[in-house]
Amino acid sequence: QVQLVESGGDLVQPGGFLRLSCAASGFTFSIYAMTWYRQAPGKERELVATISSTGGRTTYADSVKGRFTIARDNAKNTVYLQMNGLKPDDTAVYYCRAMGRNNYWGQGTQVTVSS
Repeated sequence: QVQLVESGGDLVQPGGFLRLSCAASGFTFSIYAMTWYRQAPGKERELVATISSTGGRTTYADSVKGRFTIARDNAKNTVYLQMNGLKPDDTAVYYCRAMGRNNYWGQGTQVTVSS
């Protein structure tokens, strides 16, 4: 059974940081590119960051460049999103997605940036 389980979401003050994790199981994680998306209330789901299957290539949305870092550990079947310098506009539900022969989504984790 395929599972993507996100964790690490929380309430944090502006300027703070969080690290999200997405643990994968039930498929060959190491051959899938992984992405983080986010969706704020009343807005479209937005692509935040992508990492290639080997971790050698990463891309970011302009809105998070220089503040967020995506990384993966294929030995642990886990992808991470380090988020620094958080802003209220980063408030959203964050989802991980596996992209390859099939596409798999996690259930999301809530990030709230507020003072």
